[in-house]
Amino acid sequence: MKYISLLLILFSTPLQAAIQPDTIVTPRDSLRKVQLNEVVISASRVAESILKSPVSIEVLDARRIRLSAQPSYFDAIENIKGVQLLTSSLGFKVYNTRGFAATTNVRFVQLVDGRDNQAPHIGAPIANALAPSDLDIQQVELVPGVASALYGMNALNGLVNILTRNPFDSQGLSVAQKTGLNHVGDASVPAKVYSETSIRYAHRIGDRFAVKVNLVYQRGYDWVAGNRDDLNPNGNASLSLFGADNPAYDPVNGYGNEAANRRTITLGGKRYSIGRTGYYEAQATDYRLKNLRGDISLHYRFSPTVELAYTYQGATLDNVYQRTNRFRLDNYRLDQHSLTLTTPSIQIRAYRSHENTGDSYNIRSMAENIDKSFKSDNQWFSDFTNRFNADTQTGLAVPDALRDARSIADQGRPVPGTPAFNDLIAKLRDINNWDIGAALRVQSWMYHVEGQVEPTQVLWKQFRQQTGITIQAGFDFRRYVVFPDGNYFINPTEPGKNLVYGKMGGFVQLSRTFLDNRLKVAGSLRLDKNTYFDARLNPRLSMVYSPTDAHNFRLSFQNGYRFPSLFEGFTNINSGGVKRVGGLPIMSKGIYENAYLVTSINAFQAAITTDVNTNKLTTNQAIQKNKGLLKKSPYTYLQPEQVNSFELGYKGLFFRNRLYVDADVYYTAYKNFIAQVNANIAKGTNSDSLAYYFSSSTTQDRYRLWTNSQTKVYNYGASLGLRYSLTQNWSVGGNASFAKLDRADNGDGLESSFNTPRWITNLNISNGNLWRGLGFSVNYKHQDAFLWQSELATGNVSAINTLDAQVSYRLQPLNLLVKVGGTNLANKYYYTFIGGPAVGGLYYTNLVWEPKF
Repeated sequence: MKYISLLLILFSTPLQAAIQPDTIVTPRDSLRKVQLNEVVISASRVAESILKSPVSIEVLDARRIRLSAQPSYFDAIENIKGVQLLTSSLGFKVYNTRGFAATTNVRFVQLVDGRDNQAPHIGAPIANALAPSDLDIQQVELVPGVASALYGMNALNGLVNILTRNPFDSQGLSVAQKTGLNHVGDASVPAKVYSETSIRYAHRIGDRFAVKVNLVYQRGYDWVAGNRDDLNPNGNASLSLFGADNPAYDPVNGYGNEAANRRTITLGGKRYSIGRTGYYEAQATDYRLKNLRGDISLHYRFSPTVELAYTYQGATLDNVYQRTNRFRLDNYRLDQHSLTLTTPSIQIRAYRSHENTGDSYNIRSMAENIDKSFKSDNQWFSDFTNRFNADTQTGLAVPDALRDARSIADQGRPVPGTPAFNDLIAKLRDINNWDIGAALRVQSWMYHVEGQVEPTQVLWKQFRQQTGITIQAGFDFRRYVVFPDGNYFINPTEPGKNLVYGKMGGFVQLSRTFLDNRLKVAGSLRLDKNTYFDARLNPRLSMVYSPTDAHNFRLSFQNGYRFPSLFEGFTNINSGGVKRVGGLPIMSKGIYENAYLVTSINAFQAAITTDVNTNKLTTNQAIQKNKGLLKKSPYTYLQPEQVNSFELGYKGLFFRNRLYVDADVYYTAYKNFIAQVNANIAKGTNSDSLAYYFSSSTTQDRYRLWTNSQTKVYNYGASLGLRYSLTQNWSVGGNASFAKLDRADNGDGLESSFNTPRWITNLNISNGNLWRGLGFSVNYKHQDAFLWQSELATGNVSAINTLDAQVSYRLQPLNLLVKVGGTNLANKYYYTFIGGPAVGGLYYTNLVWEPKF
């Protein structure tokens, strides 16, 4: 009620002056070329000037996309102010703003013409797999930070809305052909060709009907994830076995040698940590990339302002994708049907998305089960132990004995590239059980209906004129349906029936101007109800003060909630000896109550090893001495994640409207941050023997649980963007963003996973028509080194410095644009996160034929 009272107080204040519609400034010179006055809708769901938007918003229009040094609009988003890019593969890029980045970013929403194009079972988009063609882009609008007050579930870290061209306004045939080269100078992979063919056709039939068709076919060879840094360098530190001598070696992109694939073995009175050999990612997967996607839209206009549109989007994808593990998506399919009615004051949209993972598989499970297919863990470790003991009895040095024991235990191991190895991959990728196979077999659906009305636009126009208050309201209903495959998802209450999960919500927004239209105040309230949680209220309050049309100051407060995604709530996976379970009570009753933190178990086992190897204690003595290190897990079932965010910003024009300045600062507090925790349960029931159960990996069950951090987490940051129009065609600009994890009230064992560089900067210069249709652009990007934390791998990501450039030429008589360019021109390979691929240079040409530019 306090939020409702606040809004009533704000909007009951007498008007200072007559209300006039927002004025969109039209600059008098070449600043128009960078489209600073365009109308946007994503910031507040109503049409308004960028300069007067109530929150930070970035816009990438078709002209800026054409001038960008990147090969596509999806790549160009990377250079927008405040955006952090994670490259899981050549065809899979994930964007984030303002911290807490993840390779599956469920806190960032990607819309296409207002439609959420996420993969339903994970609650996040599969990059640009279902995104529009470059030829069909009108503009991209990006809102960094919290947007859930207006857009609902998931929009905590940001939102991007990709807007396409209406066939009534953009007609004709357009064709584009991109051809590129990557893996240049790569010692492990020869140079590979990249190709992307795009076709767009739009036609208007009379005054009422129009049709639009897009088709994109993309092929290439993916970036390779081949990081061999050891994630377990101190696994045998007490025995002074490091580097190549470490028998518990765990390379970042090697699988089958993780913690679940290691055992502690007593050999010659000392404790050794031994891991199975495993396989590198390149040995266990296919890096060929293929994406076929397209859409068809039918538009009918009842009048010039009332339009009904049906759109179908579909895609098939072969690619590498990353969540907690790395996956090969093969014959992965997504499709979406939507219907949208638009009038001056009402918009209603309904759509259904369907996802089928096809022949996809888990690369880690593939590697693990190739190992296990020729020899069980028990047999392998027995063979290893027997050979080691025999070798050391003959006086062979320990490092040599360890290597010889591994070679004997590995006899008969499948050899990568052989027919037998390839046959085994084909067999395992079809077994939907990650304890013995690797298949990813998920079918899911998402049904969504939403409506929005502005009654003061038409019906209550007189009320708006008399009071100055503009009212906007909306609702949405969403339902997820998943087919229980028995491995990834199960129905815990009704086995055999589809799993259903959903939410509904609505919002109301009021806005009003004061001080002769120089101050605009807007407030919104949103109420959401999820199937398994009580209703949650999200408020947003914003103020924009414009002393002149060229200078605009903004202040906003937003509260946001995120309900657990389907994956976080209902997952049920056996993966490499670790059971990952959803955080809802119906999925994990009894597990949370009896689990012990893996961090404490690891510390306990390390202390035992040190005491046995260094302090000459017996194993029993070491267990009794160190059992106090074991800590019971304090975590419990999932609750919605909550965010409070404050933002102060400025947008303005200087020097006869040639210089555009955009600055903001923000402070955000997270409560009930959703993350995963590793916690194990003893296999025995004797409470007096818990320490003995946890002293060995074979007498405990491993779990990875979705839960909430018990710590409040705070982060803050700022960004600055500048663009200066030197002449009609010359433009220079740059941006810098700063993000920092402020503090966590109490470290509680969960990884903070801020995963964000402190500084990201971009500098660019461009000229779209330097001489008779010849243009160019150059972009330099710097990103600070930072700590990356995830379940797959943790480590430091080195700083990134890249230079992108392109030269373009317009053959106006032929309506042809020729673009030649490259990203990461120096071809210095880098990682965007630990566990991902090394990204090198991509050199490309792009031929675009359109009816007009």
